[in-house]
Amino acid sequence: MSAPLPLPAPLADIWVYLSATPLLGLTLTLLVYQGAFVLYRRSGFNPLANPVAIAVAVLATLLWLTGTPYATYFEGAQFVHFLLGPATVALAVPLFEQWQRLRRLWLPLLGALVVGSLSATVTAIGVGWALGASKATLASLAPKSVTSPVAMGIAEKIGGIPSLTAVLVAGTGIVGAVTARSLFNAMRIQDPTVRGFALGTAAHGIGTARAFQVSEEMGAFAGLAMGLSALFSALTLPLLAGALLRWL
Repeated sequence: MSAPLPLPAPLADIWVYLSATPLLGLTLTLLVYQGAFVLYRRSGFNPLANPVAIAVAVLATLLWLTGTPYATYFEGAQFVHFLLGPATVALAVPLFEQWQRLRRLWLPLLGALVVGSLSATVTAIGVGWALGASKATLASLAPKSVTSPVAMGIAEKIGGIPSLTAVLVAGTGIVGAVTARSLFNAMRIQDPTVRGFALGTAAHGIGTARAFQVSEEMGAFAGLAMGLSALFSALTLPLLAGALLRWL
């Protein structure tokens, strides 16, 4: 990658001053995401205009142009990161409203969770191996469909690169959110419970956010799938992925 473009002297002085303020990262994150969401809304909520993807691209470009280290940006943006925990717990509220339906569907949902989680890992490692990826890259790919904090811990345990896993997880979520509707329509899957659970299993938090934009029922089951997938993967992926990596 080429070096970042130099800023004009006055702008550079202003940026040096602002970059010393920890809340700059938080302010930039909120403003950029709000702008991306406005574009998303004006596009008629077209999945190709996913606000997370747009915000990531804009923020990465800004950091590159200004030569700002990610650690400096994260000093302020970590407040958003901290709120991921309470936001995840809050997903229990809409799920509780679907409790009666959940009681009837627990067995097929459990089967879908096991099959979806394991197939995501096996196919990721298989495709990576076929393309000649290194063992560290394969280990980083294995938990790509798990929510970031859990995925990074799994990757570190099986010899992967946590930072690479974080990028792969974000990419997986964005691709899932962008393509899910077209895939569901092509397969004639209309049930919001099935759509939500599949999206949460495959595309974790970003997919869950997309599901809530469609309906509360779809979002509730996506949130359930995201949480259960993280728990199931934390217990099984170190053994499964470790065995696959040793065999390959």
